[in-house]
Amino acid sequence: MTESELTDTATDPEIGAARRRAAHWNSAYETKGAEGVSWYQSAAQPSLGLITEHAPDPGSAIIDVGGGSSHLVDALLRAGYTDVTVLDVSARALHDARDRLSDSAERATWIEADLLAWVPQQRYDVWHDRAVFHFLTDAHDRGHYVDLVSASVEPGGHLVVGAFAADGPEACSGLPVVRYAAQVLAAEFARAFELRSHQRVDHVTPWGSVQPFTWVVLARRHS
Repeated sequence: MTESELTDTATDPEIGAARRRAAHWNSAYETKGAEGVSWYQSAAQPSLGLITEHAPDPGSAIIDVGGGSSHLVDALLRAGYTDVTVLDVSARALHDARDRLSDSAERATWIEADLLAWVPQQRYDVWHDRAVFHFLTDAHDRGHYVDLVSASVEPGGHLVVGAFAADGPEACSGLPVVRYAAQVLAAEFARAFELRSHQRVDHVTPWGSVQPFTWVVLARRHS
């Protein structure tokens, strides 16, 4: 299943920004390949472990925003999850993932969309974000993201976010990022979510550099 969209409600400047982001990330994947980008993982950890811990029901609705060509969808499908969505602005990244999964790709939903111009059509039990939120250097964009995830996660559901740690890189793929300690990252979502757990994980890039990440699991309040 596939879906590609730029919402009709987006303004011309927003559409232009979305197209620039798509071009940037398509270029990154086309230039370096799915296994050559800095964020490549052969095994999607700690993502898989955090999702299965907090949403053990294989019928849970899970979305991986900015999932690109990540192997998380492969692992979730192997684990028996039946409602898995991958959203990314890069058509190339989604194509690579679907091609890798072959016939199994039809068991997931694939959305080619800019996250900041996307209108969800359902609610999710788990919203997973590895290294998307930290690219939102504009406070307005972060506020929009928080509104979006707050409206999209079921009460009692979970938000799983990984972002560069406070001592992590200041940029990625030529773009600036915001770095976070766990409490600071959780505070961004405090209006609707409560911190359940956090951890520091060192990601090793394909060329051996170490990138410290802060991971948080946040629970959606019921009111």
